[in-house]
Amino acid sequence: MSSQRPDVIVVGGGSAGCVLAARLTEDAGTRVLLLEAGSATLPDAVAHPPAWPSLASSTAGWGDTTVVQQASGAPVALPRGKGLGGSSAINAMVFARGHRTGYDSWSAHGAKGWTYDDLLPYFQRTETATSGAPGRGTTGPLTVGPAEDPNAILLACLEGAVETGHRRAFDISGGLEEGFAPVDLNIVGGRRQSAADAYLAPALDRPNLDVVTGATAHRLLFEGTRCVGVEYGVDGRTHTAKAAGEVVVTAGAIGSALLLQRSGVGSEDDLRQAGVDVFHRLPGVGRNLHDHPRANLVYQAQRPVPTPRNNHGEILGLLRSTPDADGPDVQIIFIDIPLPNAVAPVQNGFTVGISPMRPASRGSLRIKSADPYAPPVIDPRYFTAEEDVRAVVSGITTARRIAWSDALAAWGIEEVSPGLAAVDEESLAQHARRYFGSYCHPVGTCLMGEDEVSVVDSELRVRGLDGLRVADGSVMPSIPSNNTNATVYAIAERAAELVRRA
Repeated sequence: MSSQRPDVIVVGGGSAGCVLAARLTEDAGTRVLLLEAGSATLPDAVAHPPAWPSLASSTAGWGDTTVVQQASGAPVALPRGKGLGGSSAINAMVFARGHRTGYDSWSAHGAKGWTYDDLLPYFQRTETATSGAPGRGTTGPLTVGPAEDPNAILLACLEGAVETGHRRAFDISGGLEEGFAPVDLNIVGGRRQSAADAYLAPALDRPNLDVVTGATAHRLLFEGTRCVGVEYGVDGRTHTAKAAGEVVVTAGAIGSALLLQRSGVGSEDDLRQAGVDVFHRLPGVGRNLHDHPRANLVYQAQRPVPTPRNNHGEILGLLRSTPDADGPDVQIIFIDIPLPNAVAPVQNGFTVGISPMRPASRGSLRIKSADPYAPPVIDPRYFTAEEDVRAVVSGITTARRIAWSDALAAWGIEEVSPGLAAVDEESLAQHARRYFGSYCHPVGTCLMGEDEVSVVDSELRVRGLDGLRVADGSVMPSIPSNNTNATVYAIAERAAELVRRA
């Protein structure tokens, strides 16, 4: 690592951190230090799209679980990436902006300039979209597009959706359409394209970029109210890095809030309970945690389902749970493998996932102690808001109509989970509450806005402190109505611009 003091320290080498490191070092006069707790070398399976379900339990994942959830009476695994590329290296590679209406509430706490239209140039900056759809980017680092050879069972599901009266969308990833269509994926030439592949790798030879992996951030360092650096550990040794300019925290919805808390920034009650001195009172840190839960319908098929080639979930639908909803609030995703379920194992079949895209349930995140290696207390409080349950029940009803369409009749399917004994709303609601998993989209723990519960302001600066920003999924005031990775990329692109202007 260079002995020259960096202008900017970026803490976290996931999707957002890779974007910032790459964009900021395009200016040869800006020196950047990127710190990442995980490794630069990830398991070979990372590159193989169908292998992603195994990655959360590998060295590329943190292995987080929530506390026991009120809805299900059990903890829930909450996968997040560890290593260069972060969650973009272990996720299911869906690249979708979320419907424009999902951003309408971002200004509820006073955030300025973060509507869908404001974000559009940054969405476009991230991508080279192969679809040719209007409003899509053509020169960005990420090459994104629908699966080149979708699984036949998933195409049958798409045909069934159209047969049962749903709109066949053209570009479901672009943020303007509702209906069903193949979704854009981060797969190029049959291999995953992570943030590290698209953004960081082309920048690694720049003399003004230093990358340190295996570097766990312990705490932020302050002089007065200004953040001046980071204390971090590598191989059991403690190091400090000082920034000439800013520190940008990009450790994700879990990691960023935890680092602030370990640094004495957060709720007085949370910090004192963890034995951490209160440095700067910000009660919103760790609050507003929410995620997309996903319930599954599992089907057995008589006709052999083709071997998966892509990400398993190549086609999805975005729809409204009720006609008077102010935007799409349910996603249905067709998955070309039968996921494990509580009823019976299925050897040959497929899954239909249903998720409330605009969940009302809110939870929290906090540290147990100042120990940076101690697991956190994560409680998303899934399905504690009854409207989330109702949205999923609506989606299950829609999904079942599709499953019993003529388009799927030739596959000889049978619903295994929950099974046709569950037909009324209450039994379907019980299934959703008890048998669900995380869709792996946690957001909101460093809420963006201008009020007292906000953690960062409209320029992503931590409120009441200088020289410190947060720029990742933690700043989202509310979750977009789709998979979140594309939005994280856009936030990071804008953050790079804000840092350059400072």
